Amino acid sequence: MQQFPDRSVVLGAGGVVGTSWMAGLATGLRRLGVDLAEADLIVGTSAGAIVGAVLATGQDPAELAQPPRPASTDVQLPPPDPRSIGRVFAELGDKELEPDVARQRVGQIALEMSAEHEPVHVERMQRMIGSRQWPDTALLVVAVDALSGRREVFDRHGGAALADAVVASRAMPGFYPPMTIGGRRFMDGGMHSSTNADLAAGARLLVAVHPLAHLFPAAELESELGVAQPGESILISPDEPSIAVFGGDLHSRANWTPAFEAGERQARAEADRLEQAWPDAAG
Repeated sequence: MQQFPDRSVVLGAGGVVGTSWMAGLATGLRRLGVDLAEADLIVGTSAGAIVGAVLATGQDPAELAQPPRPASTDVQLPPPDPRSIGRVFAELGDKELEPDVARQRVGQIALEMSAEHEPVHVERMQRMIGSRQWPDTALLVVAVDALSGRREVFDRHGGAALADAVVASRAMPGFYPPMTIGGRRFMDGGMHSSTNADLAAGARLLVAVHPLAHLFPAAELESELGVAQPGESILISPDEPSIAVFGGDLHSRANWTPAFEAGERQARAEADRLEQAWPDAAG
């Protein structure tokens, strides 16, 4: 008989500022008595995979209040490639392309990036999430096969190391190279969906944290929730002050701390919405 989770948390894509905002939100909620780490299932995509791994492995999201600092001995990594980024968004924005075709074309752009520094990316991610092992808590990390354009879901039952899976999930083409796992290269899970909430099927309570809800059509998440069919769903997205803090560059490390603080502040309002549903679902 299939077992469905009582409480599922879906953490979406959001770049650098979305990562810090979600970490701040989780920190603030925890202090107010709503611990997202208590979920039976966590689905993480891109930025959400980072925060999801921190929560599911029992780490403290407050450790992400400041942007991670590379060790002085770290290799200098190539900067983002504006030309490739422009090509990626041109393909994604082409309304005449079917989504599968657009993902394949984006994947070809991603595959042009060198795999030379993969170990450095993995080591840095390992330091950031703070754990080497997959957790006992069900954690799904979403990526996309750069060659086929198909979604891949990593979990503790597969052959991917946790940090490798998270690096793959946040490998936004043009910003980060795709990650090699099992001889295949994987790119950002947000190339399939910014939330992938359909993976949380059957939950009694589904909490979707969507840092980019203001940039994506609501129909995408609504469609996924229609597939998941939770008993109850609660959407948490950035409020206007948080969006203002994000600024125009989702990958700005300069906005890391302000975004974290914005998430902490917003947690006060969100805790009021969650305080009844969260313990009720557990019981």
